[in-house]
Amino acid sequence: MSNILWKSLVVSPAVLGATLLVSATAIAAPNKTTEVSPAAQAGVTEVAQQPEILAQTTIDQVNRYSNEGNQNNSQSQVTSVSQFSDVQPTDWAFQALQSLVERYGCIAGYPNATYRGNRALTRYEFAAGLNACLDRVNELIATATADLVTKQDLATLQRLQEEFSAELATLRGRVDSLEARTAELEANQFSTTTKLVGEAIFAVSDVFGGDTGDNNNTVFQNRVRLDLQTSFTGRDILHTRLAAGNAAAFTQFDNGGAALATAEGTQTFQVGNQGGNNSVNIDRLTYEAPIGPANVYLAASGGRHSHYAAVNNPYFFDQTDGGNGALSTFASESPIYRIGGGAGIALNLPLGRGQGILGNSSITAGYLATDANNPGISSGLTNGDYAALGQLNFSVGDRLALAATYVHGYSAGGFLFDSGTSSNVNNAFGSSVAVGTQQANTLLGSGSSNSYGVSAAFRPSDKLSVSGFVSYHDVTGSGSSDDYEAWSYGLGVALPDFGKKGNVLGVFAGAEPYSFNRPGFGGNNDIPYHFEGFYKYRVSDNISVTPGVIWLTSPGQNSDNDDAIIGTLRTTFTF
Repeated sequence: MSNILWKSLVVSPAVLGATLLVSATAIAAPNKTTEVSPAAQAGVTEVAQQPEILAQTTIDQVNRYSNEGNQNNSQSQVTSVSQFSDVQPTDWAFQALQSLVERYGCIAGYPNATYRGNRALTRYEFAAGLNACLDRVNELIATATADLVTKQDLATLQRLQEEFSAELATLRGRVDSLEARTAELEANQFSTTTKLVGEAIFAVSDVFGGDTGDNNNTVFQNRVRLDLQTSFTGRDILHTRLAAGNAAAFTQFDNGGAALATAEGTQTFQVGNQGGNNSVNIDRLTYEAPIGPANVYLAASGGRHSHYAAVNNPYFFDQTDGGNGALSTFASESPIYRIGGGAGIALNLPLGRGQGILGNSSITAGYLATDANNPGISSGLTNGDYAALGQLNFSVGDRLALAATYVHGYSAGGFLFDSGTSSNVNNAFGSSVAVGTQQANTLLGSGSSNSYGVSAAFRPSDKLSVSGFVSYHDVTGSGSSDDYEAWSYGLGVALPDFGKKGNVLGVFAGAEPYSFNRPGFGGNNDIPYHFEGFYKYRVSDNISVTPGVIWLTSPGQNSDNDDAIIGTLRTTFTF
């Protein structure tokens, strides 16, 4: 027997002691580790796995595998078993642990002075711990003077080395592979501070019913958004979003063949298409950052109230007219959030810290100006069109959310629900109006508005969500007979994971914004009801297909007009 082997046997009690300490827990997890994918960790929220997320995941895996056997990245070496607060002399493995700690120094503990000997460990962790003790054996070989060991000790040591050789080799291979992938990602990354989030929508759509169906054709439309999301501190985010598209809403007609100036039935992908010819524009430039307990929102262009205020409409609302929620702009969010927009500032401030009546509440306040960049008369940040929002938010656990909203707006002449932009989403209006009838939207001259809304979202189970809203709008115009009131309300029921994880079945019903008895708009006093059903089928993490139907009754607030039925097949790519 060689001298090196002879000396290795001298210190084999250290290895045998390690075997006694970890054998029970190694049996509890005999063959594999359980790894949770980034998509599963994200929970309900569906997020496309971007290259930057993959890079972070890879780095996390490298750190985890590199430190297996150390129990925790912040473990510290101990020199005496008495340093462990959870190890008692009466414990069955106390002497073995004492030997490993005080004689051989190959055991580490947690920074809070615990050993956590009852925690289950995997074979990989056992192999890493065994390897640490074997490394210590090699250090002691040259000076070892302990008594000789028995043949049984030799057999045990040899069996342990053979048993875990595969796991140690696998760990080395994993670390090498992950380090190579990390190096490649770091060398080819787009930016150290910016990630690209994209969405492309393809939609085939048609409208049926009376003259509206006769005067429209089946269309194939698209919209693309590229959002550069930059973080400078890890807690803030700068959105620089580019958008292009060719989608426009259907023009509806009355029974006399005349076009109706209405935004009823406008779909989300038909918003944000400057000119409708796939020309590229910056449709959002905003910055969000925490300052103390508050979150601050700054918009330089394309700011929307729904960027910073909770709309309480889960599964229907998707990141401001995105392609994974409801089909229509009306079902996506309460119309109150479409009053004004542009550039400005907003603040979200928590009112409590989980205790008392205000423990789960917060307050939201924001100001957005449509012509903030225009230095002309009756324009600018304070003298032009604007909308100021205040909202009180309250939640009960993660099952119930409530909000009461107030918006004061001013317009020099135009429309109430214009979102503060100039993107063409409706041919009849020729403006940015995305929801409601002509009677509820049109200002004959300059005027101010006071709008009040309540919204709620209730999730009785993980498979059911109910949400709804009511909004009232009191408009005071400068012209004669330009004062009016408008109403809107809606209720939605969503069944998440219906048929497959990630799918959503949604049904929404309500009344798009309407107004009665307005002089100059005829005697059209019928409520324009809106019914919608859709089923989002997730083909993969990055592709979803959504067929749906929108049924509009009394278009233009006139029951004499034929109902309009819009059918759409929408495909959304996220990356």
